[in-house]
Amino acid sequence: MHHTENRGHMGDTAKVDQDAVLRARVLLLGSGSLTARERVGAYRVLAEVSPSAYLPKLVDALIERSYELDEPELHVTLYAEALAAARRLDADTPRREGRLSRALSGYEHALFAAGRRAEGRALCEESAEAGRYGRLAVVLAEEGCHAEAAELLGGHAGTGDAGPASDWTLIEWAAELDAAGRQEEALEVFARLVDDGRRGVSADSAPTASLVWKLDRYARMLRAAGRRDGEVAARHEALGLLTRLARGGEPVSRSNIQALWATLLGLSGRPDEPAATSGAPLPAFGVHVFHDWSPDIRKSYFASVALLERRTAELRASGHLPGLIVIQRRLTVRRALRWESSGRRSEDTPRPSFDEGVALARLSPVDPAVLGRALADRSMFLVAVERYGEALADFTEATALLDSLTSNPIVTRT
Repeated sequence: MHHTENRGHMGDTAKVDQDAVLRARVLLLGSGSLTARERVGAYRVLAEVSPSAYLPKLVDALIERSYELDEPELHVTLYAEALAAARRLDADTPRREGRLSRALSGYEHALFAAGRRAEGRALCEESAEAGRYGRLAVVLAEEGCHAEAAELLGGHAGTGDAGPASDWTLIEWAAELDAAGRQEEALEVFARLVDDGRRGVSADSAPTASLVWKLDRYARMLRAAGRRDGEVAARHEALGLLTRLARGGEPVSRSNIQALWATLLGLSGRPDEPAATSGAPLPAFGVHVFHDWSPDIRKSYFASVALLERRTAELRASGHLPGLIVIQRRLTVRRALRWESSGRRSEDTPRPSFDEGVALARLSPVDPAVLGRALADRSMFLVAVERYGEALADFTEATALLDSLTSNPIVTRT
């Protein structure tokens, strides 16, 4: 059903309709509860005659009204008006910055959801000039501008002016450095992440599982860089931690850490995807799918599941194993990210996809590293669902396979 929103023009020089002001005041003084739409209409009128009292209420009501609608272009209209109203708030208005931030982020989100990326990017650039650079870094990465994204992230995370960089910032920064071809710098940044994880586990202030995931990713990065000794050391460190988890479980509260596993899994799948461009943007692998991907990108990425399912079926029928392994893993990563970002519904578990990935890899006679990666993939998923014994069995086999290749390495995707 199409909704229409009657929108006034704040700041008009025309004389305010006094009858409209009276109706608005009477409406607000009524005993019945008002809908968000009714309040928006009243606050639009009253904000013209008493802006200090009613502009804040108008911003809040417009944002609330957007929650009730499911039409991207209406979201754009409502948030554009909310942002215009928020910018008119006096500097001493209570919660002014919070309202301005909500309107700005909502407007930007609405623009991307409506497919209006150029306008959304312009808004992100404006935010970055005000010090809110995170979204611009994501948009740059989505459009394949990895060097620019890495510079932007490094300019903030690398200085330490705002305190120690978070795990998420370090992962994103390392991912963009790696995508920009700055492999050694990416390893240095990720090593900071691993060191932070070690300190947290040693102090019993961070879950062991999170360090296992970081070490697995670090080992894959070291392998891609040809740093075999470091790769083996990182993988064996992860194996030791997994052994402890299998014997005694997680010693500290895990909280909700599966997002870290999903983010690192998605990042590991980037080499199997085409290169992102401004004309064909892709996810910013290295940031969390639910909170940080632009809505248009998230929608198109998961919409491709059906296409990959058909392609996988075709390759199964043709018996083309190398192509099937690559496409099936792309599909597995999407299913896993969808499962994690949708609340981990049991009926949508990606376990069968990981099992199939291992089964297909066992049929590959060419490269044992393919099986090593598939086993490591499934192991990290099993850690996410707290099946530590099974995870240890898979990772033990993966470690033996990958260790055997260090003296005669085969270049594989990471």
